[in-house]
Amino acid sequence: MKLTSIRATAVALLCALGASTAFAQPDNKLPAKPIRIIVPFSAGALTDIIARIYAEKLSPRLGQPVLVENRPGAGGVVASQLLLKAPADGTSILFVSSSHSVNQTLQSKLPYDTKRDFSGLALLASSPTVLVVNANHPAKNVKEFVAMAKSKPGEMSYGSAGIGAATHLAAEYFNQEAGIKMLHVPYKGVQEATAETVGGRLDASFPPVGLALPFTKSGQLRALGVTGMERSPMMPNVPTVHEQGIPNVDYSIWYALVMSSKTPKPVMEYLAREVRAVSAMPEVREKLLAQGLVPQKLELAEFDRFIAKDIDKMGQIVKSSGAAAE
Repeated sequence: MKLTSIRATAVALLCALGASTAFAQPDNKLPAKPIRIIVPFSAGALTDIIARIYAEKLSPRLGQPVLVENRPGAGGVVASQLLLKAPADGTSILFVSSSHSVNQTLQSKLPYDTKRDFSGLALLASSPTVLVVNANHPAKNVKEFVAMAKSKPGEMSYGSAGIGAATHLAAEYFNQEAGIKMLHVPYKGVQEATAETVGGRLDASFPPVGLALPFTKSGQLRALGVTGMERSPMMPNVPTVHEQGIPNVDYSIWYALVMSSKTPKPVMEYLAREVRAVSAMPEVREKLLAQGLVPQKLELAEFDRFIAKDIDKMGQIVKSSGAAAE
């Protein structure tokens, strides 16, 4: 075979190989523009803190800026609608907490269907909440707190991150199991509710353990009980609500990333791999643990099944409590 013929054949083979590789390449590349993680609560909330941890590590891996955009309001509905109105090209991700599954039952006129319109990207972490009061509050434990609430129904107050927020349902769940009724004061973020508790303008709030920890360490807040079935390693001396005579209280807030269900599957698989790689970083794990969080690993279809079950579970709590969006 002549040299020119060999060269021509080689070139043809290389071209064919390049073409087949190009067509076989999954469509997992994102548009060349900043990626935003939309957070349904205000800056400083635990959702915001976790989102920024992941944004910082995802940016160099994806080769483009990953920005955090805070859009509080309506227990997460405002942020959810913003995501669904954005192009489903992988550049908009919604950071959610447990309220994502609560709203399906809580909101009678929800402008979307949670199971149909969203797809789970990755479950990142979970945390129990903790019942806290001002350091000068008369109640020294859960038993005393419940006794006070029963003596003046509807007068004692608690704050949350808004109607339908995970911290709202934590309190309503507690009310239900303790047989008490408290006045709900909604805020745009649980940190505001916690600050109002520090200031003595609220009787209580139910922040995640990590958010409450600095205030309990400084002596500004008193932790009465953790809502998980086990004591938190961050607060080993604080008994669970279960230990203090309310046996059925087992509540944790979960934190995750979801996307529009219209997002191409290869794009979601690509992003899930990158999120998984970030979650495996020792420094990320350490930061999550420092916030009182338990790292989790569900993603994609398995996470969708988790969300569907949680919608049913939280729906029962909402209906039993009588909670409703205003």
